[in-house]
Amino acid sequence: MSYRNKTYVAFASEDIRYYRLMTAWRANDNIEFDFINAHDIYTARDSSTPETIKRRLRERLNNTKQVVLLGSADARRKGGNGNSFLAYEVGAIISLNLPVVVANLDGSRQGVSGNIPAPFASKDYYTMSVSFGPTIIKYALDNYAPDFAGSEKTGSYFYKESVYERLGLNK
Repeated sequence: MSYRNKTYVAFASEDIRYYRLMTAWRANDNIEFDFINAHDIYTARDSSTPETIKRRLRERLNNTKQVVLLGSADARRKGGNGNSFLAYEVGAIISLNLPVVVANLDGSRQGVSGNIPAPFASKDYYTMSVSFGPTIIKYALDNYAPDFAGSEKTGSYFYKESVYERLGLNK
């Protein structure tokens, strides 16, 4: 298997503007947020067949060390419906046992079952839920993701308010 050094951002198509915002954070010199974007490799055109798109998604995920899931009601619905590309991604993420940071688009700092695709919950998959913002997502990628492989935890976790306060993210 190739060296995994990328971050994969999974999202429902309705949430693409938030993905674009994350790439803008990465490009902004005044925001300390960076990730090696798995979407930059193995490009598939929209006109590709579903099989080709799934193959490209799998190739991207094979080169991924961690995942940010943009958590929303649409992500929950599509990630658990078994038919969408997001459902395919969720299945591949589980089979590859990748750490998943759920960035709640509704601003919640806790695990919100309405934002997490059911396969993660039904598999008791260890995820970390955070609010959508560059500082806390970066913190989770730096702290939760490296500990994922050695952990025996299952289910959805979230950081205490003290972590947000320490990062200067007071409500």
